[in-house]
Amino acid sequence: MITVEKLEKHFGKLHVLRGVDQHISQGEKVVVIGPSGSGKTTFLRCLNLLERPTGGRILFEGVDITDPKCDINRIRRKMGMVFQQFNLFPHLNILKNITLAPVQLKLMSQQEAEENAMRLLKRVGLSEKATVFPRQLSGGQQQRIAIVRALAMNPDVMLFDEPTSALDPEMVGEVLDVMKQLAEDGMTMVVVTHEMGFAREVGDRVLFMDEGLVVEEGTPAEIFEHPQQQRTRDFLQKVLK
Repeated sequence: MITVEKLEKHFGKLHVLRGVDQHISQGEKVVVIGPSGSGKTTFLRCLNLLERPTGGRILFEGVDITDPKCDINRIRRKMGMVFQQFNLFPHLNILKNITLAPVQLKLMSQQEAEENAMRLLKRVGLSEKATVFPRQLSGGQQQRIAIVRALAMNPDVMLFDEPTSALDPEMVGEVLDVMKQLAEDGMTMVVVTHEMGFAREVGDRVLFMDEGLVVEEGTPAEIFEHPQQQRTRDFLQKVLK
């Protein structure tokens, strides 16, 4: 589904990604871990060109999205994105937040979008919140709504950028539960996270990044129980205490 070839990213003199190569298959759950500043979020944001790569190319479903002629907005409709901050529109109620994009992009009628939204809200246990505003919800509820908003576009892949890092610890579980359900339903997912339990439980493949490189990759068992690289071992020793 996604092919990344020799991906480079500079921010001025800072060399953030150093020739990353990756394949992400349909239905695969890829979890990206690593220390802060390792390039994880930049890698994720390059996948839908929220960050433009300095070099290399990215193919999504066979289309070179790094080609200047590519209509990236059309491609982004197929790529749901969930951020650390929930980015909900504060002046719109929850139903409007979810239906806005599908209706404006003429993917669905208002009625279809609302029916779809209610079905998704029910799925995450928040159907009774359709008419409230984001400020009336907890952080965990807002992040579940942000996931629903991305799902309302019927994406082919979901990208998650540390979706639980802005939440109070007791709210993390409710968001991870929704993500686990998505994984069980077969959604292709790329997840940058500090939640090692989630990586171990849900990931098909774990990428460990450091200093702009994928230092090591493998199944959760390979990475967490038998890491090959000293850098991976050092990182896991610190985070798994």
